[in-house]
Formats: sequence, structure tokens, C-alpha cells
Amino acid sequence: MVRYDEIGYWSEVKLDIVKEYAQAYSRILSAQSKPKLHHIYIDAFAGPGVHISKSTGEFVPGSPMNALIVQPPFKDYYLIDMDGEKAAALRELAGARNNVHVEEGDCNKVLMERVFPKARWEDYRRALCLLDPYKINLNWEVVATAGQMGSVEIFLNFMVMDMNMNVLWRNPDDVDPRQVERMDRFWGDRSWHKAAYKKRQTLFDPIFEKAGNEAIVNAYQERLREVAGFKYVPVPMPMRNSTGSVIYYLFFASQKPAAADIVEDIFAKYRSRGQADGR
Repeated sequence: MVRYDEIGYWSEVKLDIVKEYAQAYSRILSAQSKPKLHHIYIDAFAGPGVHISKSTGEFVPGSPMNALIVQPPFKDYYLIDMDGEKAAALRELAGARNNVHVEEGDCNKVLMERVFPKARWEDYRRALCLLDPYKINLNWEVVATAGQMGSVEIFLNFMVMDMNMNVLWRNPDDVDPRQVERMDRFWGDRSWHKAAYKKRQTLFDPIFEKAGNEAIVNAYQERLREVAGFKYVPVPMPMRNSTGSVIYYLFFASQKPAAADIVEDIFAKYRSRGQADGR
């Protein structure tokens, strides 16, 4: 039996943001004729396709379902999940559509081996990829490859709450080495430590002081540009829980200035809506 995730207000906002941009993205690429492009939608942590709203108890369309109703439609859809029951739910959601490809497995492997090769620039293919992990279980290799391909735009959940709970402690020496390795895989190397901790000289020995969320977020934004090679990375949007604490930041990265402009406008609209609602 499929277990549906309960999601709060800001998760619903995230779904609306991605849906709104996916609609604009598909409309623009479908209209292009010189050259004609084959555009695809990729959902790396797709889930079963629907969620349950914490506020209403009702079903809420997830990102796969939202993508499938976009008009004009994407040419192909690649929906990935490790959970066999969720993958089965996605296949049921897809029905008889032969352009919906459900992949069961670790997205870090599936994307690199089976999906990104379907989105190569030289094949006149383009992709919008949602990287929506619950924790920092996404490998940097995936993000860097998307940037280097030049054909893939990404939305990415930067799971700062997981980082703060398990890695970015005030005393870095106390952190479990396995958590440090997990962060290394997400970041791509150990340079996150320099962003997350500032060295201060005392009368005796230097000490490391933990920086705030903004320092690590800003460093990752720069890394998306300078290392992954995305030309345009707007300021990410903070997503919060019911108490107002930031759970993650929603990043967008692209090679196109027009794409960044559209997302910045969408981010601004939903930031204002959240503030107006007092959330």
C-alpha cells in the first residue's frame, strides 16, 4: 500500500512554483522551430504523484501529476523513485501514455546512466529537471553534469535543515564521519567546511565558529555558477515549516537569462503571497 506524504503550506508553494515555470518552459520550447527542440521533464524524487495537505487533509497533485497536465505537453517524461510501491503508483498515473518512463532506483545512478543521455544538447534535446530530495542524498556529480551539459535546467531543494541537524554543528569535531562523507558527496568536496565555519583567532588557539544559513547558501549558489557552470542562478527561495524555520532553499539554475527572469518573477510573487498570509 502506498504511503502518501503529508505536506505543509510551503511545500504546496513549491509545487505551484515548479508547475508555473514548467508551463512557461513547455510553451516556449514547443513554439521554437529553428531548430525544433525535443523537450523533456525529469522528476528525480517523484514519489507516488500525489500528496496529502496537512491543512485540509485532501489530496494535492504532486510534481509528476502537475507536469503531466502541462499544455502544450512535454515530449517525454522521466519519473524516478527508489520505492517500488511509489514507482507502481507512478505507472498507474501514467496509464497508457508511452512517453512517460518510470524508473525505479537511485536517481544518482539512473540520471547519469539512463536519463541525462536522453537530453544531450547536440541531439537538440532540452530538459527541465526537478531534484527534490528529502535529505542531502543527492550527489554533486548529478548537479555538475546537468550544468556542464548546457541542455538541462534544474530546480533543486537545498536541504539546510538536514545539514544543520546532522553535519553543521557548532563543534565540527563532534560530527559523525559518516555524516561528513554524506555532505562531501552532496557538495562534491570538503570546501563546504570553509563556507560553514569561520576561523577566529583567540589568545591561545584559533577556533572555528559556525556561520549562519546564508553563508552556506551563498557558497552553494556560487558553486552552481563557478563549478557546475550554470550561467544564471537566482537568489534561492527559503521554504519554511509551520513555525517559520527554514527547512530548505529552492534553487533554480539555467543557462538562459530569460529563464532566470521568469523564475525570479515567480519567486517574488510567492514570497509576497507567503508574507501576506502571515506564514
